Amino acid sequence: MTRATAYLQSHPLADWLIREEPRYQPVGDEVQAFEAAHAHRLPLLLKGPTGCGKTRFVEYMAWRLGKPLITVACHDDLTAHDLTGRWLLDAEGTRWSDGPLALAARYGAICYLDEVFEARADTIVALHPLADARRILPLEKRGEVVRAHPDFHLVASFNPGYQRMEKALKPSTRQRFTALAFDYPDQAAESRIISLEAGIEENIAKQLAAIGSRTRRLAGQGLEEGASTRMLIHAATLVKAGLPIRSACMQAIVDPLSEDAALLDALREIVNVSLY
Repeated sequence: MTRATAYLQSHPLADWLIREEPRYQPVGDEVQAFEAAHAHRLPLLLKGPTGCGKTRFVEYMAWRLGKPLITVACHDDLTAHDLTGRWLLDAEGTRWSDGPLALAARYGAICYLDEVFEARADTIVALHPLADARRILPLEKRGEVVRAHPDFHLVASFNPGYQRMEKALKPSTRQRFTALAFDYPDQAAESRIISLEAGIEENIAKQLAAIGSRTRRLAGQGLEEGASTRMLIHAATLVKAGLPIRSACMQAIVDPLSEDAALLDALREIVNVSLY
């Protein structure tokens, strides 16, 4: 048994270790920027539109660094206790169950809060003691203070385009994080990503990348956001499965993006002029 294998089997969070390399194509210096933040355990906020690769990037970095990754999908009903933990009653009596944030802090993992601004304000405040120099997590219901493991790293993401005034991150939260801005890759890079992810021919990937680029020009003109890289990969996957490319674009791009008749006509026209 190698030392690495022994580590994988003995780590308390072994189930959260990523065993195979996620496919990720760097588009700038984001890998080095993450590594610098991780080296000093500086909380990191990833900002960017839906489906541009933020989550895949975190998965890739967790694999690259050999750290467990605990992901939390944030939403309106997420409470602080959902993150930190609670007492449970079972056949043997009451027992404490750590939440994902407490698990990551106690045993040393990257804790990734996906779309963090969707969480309630009182839930986000629970992050503050872990996101500053204290690096502690008070578990008030248990009467315990968890001091973060040296390997604990807090990472969060959000989509600036979806912010509303009542949901915006407060300065007291923002200023605890360093930040990386993400966007969709340029058309040539996106074409390569589509081709690699879906395993399709380059000429099809180029057409899909062109569709994505054109739909994004409609953002702010009735369309909240254009087609994400994820949607383009979905379309490519359908093509790979044998669906005609036009039908694949309707299923994976046009129909999911809008219910507005005028916008749907505009999106269909984009597909028509982009295919050859």
